[in-house]
Amino acid sequence: MIAYRAALLRFDDAGRPLYDEDGLLVVDADAQGRQRVLDAGDFRAVSARHPEAPVTHLPGRILAPGFIDMHIHFPQTDIIGAPAEGLLPWLENYTFPAESRFADPAHSAEVAEFFLDELMRNGVTTALTFATSHPASVDAFFEASQRRQLRMIGGKVLQDRHSPDGVRDQTEQSLIDTEALIRRWHKVDRLGYAITPRFAPSCTDAQLAGAGELATTYGDTWIHSHVAENLDEVKWVRELFPKARSYLDVYVGFRLMRERAVYAHCIHFDDADRALMRETGAAAAVSPTSNLFLGSGFFDFEGAQRIGYHHGLASDVGGGTSFSPFHTMLSAYYVGREGQTKPGLSLAPSQLWWRHTGGAAEALGLAGVVGNLQPGCEADFLVLNPAATPLLARKTARAENVEELLFSMIVLGDDRLVERTVVSQAGAA
Repeated sequence: MIAYRAALLRFDDAGRPLYDEDGLLVVDADAQGRQRVLDAGDFRAVSARHPEAPVTHLPGRILAPGFIDMHIHFPQTDIIGAPAEGLLPWLENYTFPAESRFADPAHSAEVAEFFLDELMRNGVTTALTFATSHPASVDAFFEASQRRQLRMIGGKVLQDRHSPDGVRDQTEQSLIDTEALIRRWHKVDRLGYAITPRFAPSCTDAQLAGAGELATTYGDTWIHSHVAENLDEVKWVRELFPKARSYLDVYVGFRLMRERAVYAHCIHFDDADRALMRETGAAAAVSPTSNLFLGSGFFDFEGAQRIGYHHGLASDVGGGTSFSPFHTMLSAYYVGREGQTKPGLSLAPSQLWWRHTGGAAEALGLAGVVGNLQPGCEADFLVLNPAATPLLARKTARAENVEELLFSMIVLGDDRLVERTVVSQAGAA
């Protein structure tokens, strides 16, 4: 058992912030040796309940839940900032050539190491991650994650058509490889497998049907794909699947809509699509820096809140422009202010933070496991230094309430704000 004394940020079940200026976080090992939150709250109250716990005092620091990135591509680490006219040219000119290199296990391993180091440096302790179509890329990602004892989710990309040599896979073998990888990695330590059709145009009906069958057989896996990101892509899907009511409806027909199904972007939706997300328990991974960078459009936060379906924040590196959750939250704020059918929606700073922590965990089916610092949660947390830069120090010192404090860090924060990343079992990063 060990206790950490500092300011403490956590959330209640409704996503409202709980903030103790003088807080105490008590962690202890469970039966499997994994560190979990035993108690959290005001220092005086919590310390009285655990007088035997040694206390590490971190004055001037804030303890906060580790961030969750709901959609990211580890093989695209090296193509951040690649210029293109839009999504489809970007895939053709940068993404597919870069991903073809991941047939090489050594290259996969080198990038996976850098990628995970970069996530942790930026305070991301859980991510739902695309690999490539090569099984070696999945093995590299999970091996590196397992060594760090991280809670990570990933999977082999399925793409057996409309893809160039080097990344296109073979239908039957792709499904055999996927099942083998599920059996090898799913639920090993803190790892989870995601069945990963790249997006509907990249998969034949046979491959999508096979993915749906695997998703039914292995019901506690995740499903991870893209939908309704770009208008040209939406038009293409309409031509390829003329019987589907919408792009999202394609996935329904292949049994790929359920809880733990996460679809990135979800921009070009109508209310029927939003209702379908709610009814099936699927979740949207909102990727604002990517959508702004590629000119794809704006996620409709108002529609998501009005209809009421799961959504959380994601970097979408390498279409996204930063690993930093602070950059992602700030971009989401811009989208909320300017990119809605009802302009002027204000996303509260605590709501933005929740959508990148506990709300993202809820969307992934991991509520009470990660993304929060309530008793029972795995002890993935950050030590934040709100005085990490002169301007940040000046601004946060003037915050009169928790919303102003959080917003100061969202607007001015980056990796320098994250002084230390602590993960369950593994200790400091």
